[in-house]
Amino acid sequence: MNRKVTEIVEELAAPLLAEDGLELVDIEFKKEGKNRFLRLFIDRIEGRVSLEDISRVSERLSKELDRVDPISGAYILEVSSPGAERPLKKERDFERAVGKHVHIKTYEPIEGRKTFEGTLTDFTPERLTVEVDGKEITIPYPLVAKARLAILF
Repeated sequence: MNRKVTEIVEELAAPLLAEDGLELVDIEFKKEGKNRFLRLFIDRIEGRVSLEDISRVSERLSKELDRVDPISGAYILEVSSPGAERPLKKERDFERAVGKHVHIKTYEPIEGRKTFEGTLTDFTPERLTVEVDGKEITIPYPLVAKARLAILF
């Protein structure tokens, strides 16, 4: 069984999170310096994630990871909220972001550029529309390389 660590951890974490009305936003497993980090970013489906949520998930997931042991060797488990500029990874993330300020990077240029920041005005699984400087730009969903909420200053 040669599955990625992130896939195994997602399978372990999803039911634990769902029990508390939480969802998994993203998982990272990477080496930084001498240490390996397993980072989970969680959010509350309705409302905001609390420190108690993060602490509870960290403790429960740590026990589950010890039981299943999908990672050989030492690593540091970090559980946190995604922050104000949360990544938009799944279709439901984009659906919830309609009407909000976003930062989008594309794989290929659209209208001569690959970076867009503006208000997400519409989303379907095929495309999204962003209003940038008063102009609506349609971006095919498969061309989205990276997306996140953005803070408007």
